[in-house]
Amino acid sequence: MPAVSGLIRVMERAARKAGARLRRDFGEVEQLQVSRKGPADFVSRADRQAERTLWDELRAARPGWGFVLEEGGVIEGEPTLPRWIIDPLDGTSNFLHGIPHFAISIAVQERALDGKGADGSGWGDVTAGLVYQPITDESFWAEKAGGAWLQDARLRVSGRRHLSDALIATGIPFHGHGDLEEWSRVFAAIGPQVAGIRRFGSAALDLAWVAAGRFDGFWESDLRPWDSAAGCLLVREAGGFVTDYRGRSQPICAAQVLAANDPLHSRLHKLLAGALRD
Repeated sequence: MPAVSGLIRVMERAARKAGARLRRDFGEVEQLQVSRKGPADFVSRADRQAERTLWDELRAARPGWGFVLEEGGVIEGEPTLPRWIIDPLDGTSNFLHGIPHFAISIAVQERALDGKGADGSGWGDVTAGLVYQPITDESFWAEKAGGAWLQDARLRVSGRRHLSDALIATGIPFHGHGDLEEWSRVFAAIGPQVAGIRRFGSAALDLAWVAAGRFDGFWESDLRPWDSAAGCLLVREAGGFVTDYRGRSQPICAAQVLAANDPLHSRLHKLLAGALRD
């Protein structure tokens, strides 16, 4: 049994409370009041209510911490304290179409020790992450140097070493999002080499499933920190590697994400880099 910290318990309690509401709304998806934010990017009443629930629960548990919210933007906290990075509903399109594949993602990011951080933002490592899938009641969580877990079962990335055996997840660009030409070049390089490619529509769950060994790898670009912050930590704590397309390992890989175990990451990175050079 893992030693579950107070911080993880706070995160899981908040996620489960927001998740219970999402399950109720998912059962009545036809009645949801939906507003349009932009091209192919929808936000529902359920999304906003889930974010508010998470905000209320986490703010009460950790007063003074900042927030990075998908809907609410950046809310500064006290200058020495960490911040929450939250996606209340990753897989919104699935949710609105009645497809039971979506998740809540919560991560904790610390202040950079040098005051600058790798990207000059002043923020450093992600030290805790949780991805909760309300429909299956699965809670994937990790703390830095503490391993990755599904409930109380330890997670490890898959042990597959050959691309021909590997099942790879990705996100496909859609209207107003991503670079379809770039993605097509990468797909053309990777697709013929692997056992299969899946596009399920939730980057947070894709990364959690890499950590759990369900997927052997994952690539996507044009993500946001709330899409990937918790998932990146899960993969790393499960023994995997997460980098951008140039092979750089950032605290949060968002604009470009490549995740897999050690041998597959190396092979996928070679294919991906070659496709983008050509």
